[in-house]
Amino acid sequence: MKNVIITGATGMIGSMVLDLCLNNDHVRQVTVVVRKPTGRQHPKLVELLHQNFLDFSAVAAHLTNQDLCFYCIGVYTGQVAREQFREITVDYTKSFATALRNQNNKTTFCFLSGDGADSKEKSRIMFARDKGIAENILLGLGFHQTFIFRPGYIYPTIPRKEPNRAYVVFKYLYKGLLRYVYPDIGVTSEHLSKAMVHAGLKGAEKPILENRDIRKIKV
Repeated sequence: MKNVIITGATGMIGSMVLDLCLNNDHVRQVTVVVRKPTGRQHPKLVELLHQNFLDFSAVAAHLTNQDLCFYCIGVYTGQVAREQFREITVDYTKSFATALRNQNNKTTFCFLSGDGADSKEKSRIMFARDKGIAENILLGLGFHQTFIFRPGYIYPTIPRKEPNRAYVVFKYLYKGLLRYVYPDIGVTSEHLSKAMVHAGLKGAEKPILENRDIRKIKV
């Protein structure tokens, strides 16, 4: 029986991971760290409303005895300014993961990254460089296990408002043609969330899972 902690539980993937964990017999308790209520009611659920994602000292007591973490916080490129993107992608990740690591010795950390993340931290593309920096921070913290998920396009299997017109077009193309011609270009939100939970509970073959690796996980 695992104690699970989730960030980004009000987002598309985070909310699906939350549902899967609440309904999994191998999960004892699910703690979510959120800025706004999830609206969920469940005997397993502990909801922490927390605003400052650069300082988790106020909720440090709730970070103890956590067996498994799903870190699903993220923002689309272009949604926020450059400085804020880096703060959300890098600084939030570092702050939370460090606080969690300080309270636990045997936590498995599952990080939702993205296709193209640059482990060398030299890419001129903001998304790739910042995701690579965040990944390296996590790998350097020495969690019991760290699994980094790098999905390509995530096809939504639950209703959502698309972030921009490009996503509207790509959703149409992926559903109609791309998923058959280039199957490793993306993954459905349902498969991704199930693959993350599966890896978190049962492990995965390697720490960094590209889109094709995620698709191969039997869910």
